[in-house]
Amino acid sequence: MRTHFHIEPFGEYGLLVILGDKIDFEVNRRVHHLSEWLRLSNIHGIRELIPAYASLLIEFDPFQVDLDTLYNMIFEGLDRIQMAFYRRGKMIEIPTIYGGDYGPDLDFVAEYNRLTPAEVIRLHSEGEYTVFMMGFSPGFPYLGGMNPRIATPRLSSPRTRVPAGSVGIAGNQTGIYPNESAGGWQLIGWTPVQLFNPEEAPYFLLKPGDRLRFIPVGNDIISHD
Repeated sequence: MRTHFHIEPFGEYGLLVILGDKIDFEVNRRVHHLSEWLRLSNIHGIRELIPAYASLLIEFDPFQVDLDTLYNMIFEGLDRIQMAFYRRGKMIEIPTIYGGDYGPDLDFVAEYNRLTPAEVIRLHSEGEYTVFMMGFSPGFPYLGGMNPRIATPRLSSPRTRVPAGSVGIAGNQTGIYPNESAGGWQLIGWTPVQLFNPEEAPYFLLKPGDRLRFIPVGNDIISHD
């Protein structure tokens, strides 16, 4: 059964298929279903498929594929939405040191939510997360599935330097900084896992639809450069 959606032009050579207007597991599942359907259909002329929370950007070569073909394939994919076509992503465990110099905002997150730091760690690490989308820097995963009891607003003033591997919370989302950058998320931990390696393919550890778990470890297990 076809779900509600609409399609907008995106630049000269793109179509944006919008399936919803909020962060939602079911909407995101449909986005990834459609992306997977189009990928498996091997349509000559599609340059790139970029899934987001509630939309899919299709970049195409107008000299190799026409709009009628693209629209027909989008309609067919949406008519066939079912789990049989959805790529169930791989599961990855992320060893994480929480608190201290590795997670300088852990105490604030605990205080804001009227919890102890230990309860924040437990709630953050006991869930299974899904990569909803990638952004704002190469390899940054926006993760769905965080317990709302630890949701915390982002910093009022972003840091100018966030170390690569930092694990943060912003609103009801959690994510991992793959590179050193500026950022305004509340930092609760750090992982040595490399999410982005421009020197070796595959360049990204995670893809949209993949799943992960945070595994708490002690400072004596891994070292922070």
